Formats: sequence, structure tokens, C-alpha cells
Amino acid sequence: MKCIRFLRQPRLAVLACALGWLSASWASSTGSARSADNAAPTVAPALVSTAAWSSVRQYPLRSAPAQLLPRNEARISAEVSGRIERWFADVGQRVAAGAALAQLDATDLALARERARTAWEAAQARLALAESQLRRARELQAQGFLSPEALHQRETEVALQRAEVANTHAQWRSAEHQLSKTVIRAPFAGTVMQRLAQQGEVVATGTPLFVLAELRAPEVQAQLSPADARDLRNARDAELVTRDGQTVPLRWLRATGAVASGTRLQTVRLAVLGATELLPGSDGELRWRSAQPHVPPALLVRRGDTLGLFVVDDGAQPPRARWVPLPAAQEGRAAPVDLPADARIIVRGQQAVQAGQPVRVLDAAAPHQP
Repeated sequence: MKCIRFLRQPRLAVLACALGWLSASWASSTGSARSADNAAPTVAPALVSTAAWSSVRQYPLRSAPAQLLPRNEARISAEVSGRIERWFADVGQRVAAGAALAQLDATDLALARERARTAWEAAQARLALAESQLRRARELQAQGFLSPEALHQRETEVALQRAEVANTHAQWRSAEHQLSKTVIRAPFAGTVMQRLAQQGEVVATGTPLFVLAELRAPEVQAQLSPADARDLRNARDAELVTRDGQTVPLRWLRATGAVASGTRLQTVRLAVLGATELLPGSDGELRWRSAQPHVPPALLVRRGDTLGLFVVDDGAQPPRARWVPLPAAQEGRAAPVDLPADARIIVRGQQAVQAGQPVRVLDAAAPHQP
């Protein structure tokens, strides 16, 4: 319009149009600059290399001190009092189950058994007499020469005598059993670890005489943290490696249901598979391979106060880095983690990657070597 107004003055018209065009161009460029300043900055994709989780994961070898212990180690005590007459086994000697270890003086108990046997035989004789009298009483009662009350008395006498016979028989068996205790016998096959009394000593009931260790089916014991105990229970294999290099395969048995108050450790027991020449008391190293996959320590990245690893989220467009935190991970140690076997792990360039950042995979890295 301004240009039209100055049509009658050509020079002024040209100058006005030029100024209007310059003003419009400046306003347009200024608005574009302001729009660019208000737009969000673009994050450049990170250049990384990846590998499948199945080619990266590790199953680390764990170890802990352990000891081979007898399944049973018993203190064999005297069950009756008496004087030790003879030893049949000494320290280091192997004995079979039921073998005699020592003999106590049996004189008093033998006499008690004879008294009990005599009392039993006397009760049997009295019972025989009472039964004979009962038969005669029944004959007389049938003939009408004996009252029912008298017959009932005879029957009661027989019942009492039968009870007496049973009582004296039990006393005789008890005396026999007490007499058998004068021979100290091994409750299981094993070796004599200690002999705690001497020949000629008088011992009371409950006095320890031997320490006997069972040789059959020894067990391995170790002290582990609760986490390691769970890992061992699910382990693919376990073994005891002795100081001289012998290897003994093991099988999980049990663990205590609580941790020790001082060490915060659990006691675990494992069975020895197959026969072994190792003696109870042998020590060595318990080794097992974890059944849970672990990420190698070289792939761990710290973000803030937490260690973790980066995987590629192929579901996003473009693909982005997804942060997997591992709160229990430690510097320099492989950390357990469950991921799909085909998950793509960022194995190179992960130190510079941020969570959610777009990534561009340069090439597939070779499997990480532990």
C-alpha cells in the first residue's frame, strides 16, 4: 500500500518498497532463529559393539575351605558300673559293627541274673500248683462238693500266679540285658580315635571309654555365606580337592537353617560319591561351578552408586541402550544376572553410553574371554 501511495513519486516508491522487503526478511529470519533455539537438542547415537549373551556369560568356579568328617563320631560310654577287666581295641584300630571293645567285671550282674532266673522258676512252680488246684476245684464243684465262691477264689489265685510269672520273667530278661552291657561293643564299623580309661579302673554308668569314628560314607563340611550356600545347592558339580591333589566328587546333602552369630556363615554338608581312601579329618578346598550365569567384570559399568551393564533395546526405533542395574555386583567380580540367551550385550563403548541413548552397532564383537 505504501508503494501505491508513492506511485506519483517513483524514487520514493522504490525506496519504500525496498525498506519494507528488508524489514519482512529480518522478521522472518529472527522468528526462525527463535524457533530453532526453542527446539530440543538432538543426541548423537553412540557407536558400540555387541555380543549375544549366550557367548558372553560365564559360570564362575567358586571355592571354600572344607574338611572331611566322619558321618558318626561317638563317645562310647559304660552303660553299667564295674571294673574294667580287659581291652579288646586300642587307638587307631579298626573295628566292625558289634565288635567287643572292652569287658567289665560281670560278677554282681551275673548273680543278679541268677536270682531273677530262680524267682521266675519259683513263680512257674507256684503257677503249676495253682492250676492243678483249680482243675481239682472244678471237678469238685461239678460234683456239688465245692461252692462257687471257693471255685472263684481258686481262679483268682491262678490269675495272680500268672501275673507273678510274667513279672519275674521280665526281671530275669532285664538282668540278662544288664549283664550283656558289661561287654562294650562298637555301634558301627569305624576306627578308635581315643581310649579314655585304663584296665583295672572302676567306672560308673555314663563314663566315656572310647571315641569311635565311622569310616563308611564320610561327609564334607564347609562354612559358607547364605548366598554361596544357595549357589552350591544348585551347582552343576562339586568336588573336594585335597592338599595332595586328590579330587573327590561330592553331592549336596543339607545346610543349617540359621547362620552363626559371630561369622554370619552357614554350615553345609556334602556326601562323598563313591569309595574314597581319604581318612576322616582330611581337609582341602571345596570347589563348585555356579549354575547361574554371570556377567564378566570387564563389562560392568558404574552409573551413580550402582554397577550394571548395557543391553541393546531392539524394540525402540532407533535402537537404544537399556541400563540393567545390578545392586549386588562388586568391582572386579563377575555378577549374577538372568537375561535371555539372545540378548545383545554392549561389549565395547559401554563406558560412554547413557541410559536410553540411541546406539549404532559397528560390528559384532568376538565373545568375551574370561
